[in-house]
Amino acid sequence: MLHRHILHNDAIIEAAAPALSAGQVGLLSGWGVFSTLRVADGVLFAFERHWARITRDAAAFHIELPPDAERLRRKLLELVEANHARNSTLRLAIVRNGGGMWANPSPARPSDVIALTADSKEWGEGVKLAYQANARYAASPFAGTKILSWSMNLTWLESAQRRGFDEVLLLNERGEVSECTSANIFIATGNRVSTPPLSSGCLPGITREVLLGEVHVPGIEIAEKTLVPADLERADEVFITSTTRDLLPVFEIEGKPTGRNPHARLALQKAFSRFVADYVAAHKEAAAAR
Repeated sequence: MLHRHILHNDAIIEAAAPALSAGQVGLLSGWGVFSTLRVADGVLFAFERHWARITRDAAAFHIELPPDAERLRRKLLELVEANHARNSTLRLAIVRNGGGMWANPSPARPSDVIALTADSKEWGEGVKLAYQANARYAASPFAGTKILSWSMNLTWLESAQRRGFDEVLLLNERGEVSECTSANIFIATGNRVSTPPLSSGCLPGITREVLLGEVHVPGIEIAEKTLVPADLERADEVFITSTTRDLLPVFEIEGKPTGRNPHARLALQKAFSRFVADYVAAHKEAAAAR
């Protein structure tokens, strides 16, 4: 559930306070970028990675960002303290104000910053997935960007949940596995772990990025690989990753049970948890030294 306070530009205000205007083209058209961050012991985990992705996506969509990322980080921490949300989930959105037929003629800012916190969701022990064909267009120049126009994902998710599933596995125009509506997908076959490449149209998730570039477990190889549904059916285990889920096993896809050998996933989860703990400890020490 959304916490009491939000950050709106430079001010921390009540979540129910009127702060948006009808002429904000970003809200009317989904013209904006966002990211979801983990707050752990008052630290914004991997903030610099999230900001780097927001910066790339904002450039692609001509969205002007706040010029000082460190100042924004401090404002986000003020929001965390205001909501007593030192272990929570934080959503940061940058919403474009100008451009298009319905925009304000003279917006006070080129874009607005909106940030919210909420209690972290409990995802359970695993998930059941449904398939959605032609849900990612990998050839699009905007493939892999994380933008506010999220209604298709939410509609697919809602439809799947009505059928008794937890998430949706999105296929691209070539029938390849891309991602879920809000998670990346991995498979383990023996000691080899694979995830679709960005050319599949998937988002470059932060947990995915850390697993591919920072987490090293002796004897386990992790790499990008083009996947099709048959690969998931043959795998020893399938799991999804996201900021709020860590590494969460998939129990079935469209009613068919998946492999349940957790060896590789558990080893990677242990190493990933250690990476998060080290990051949080280092940034708490840095904050205390200032």
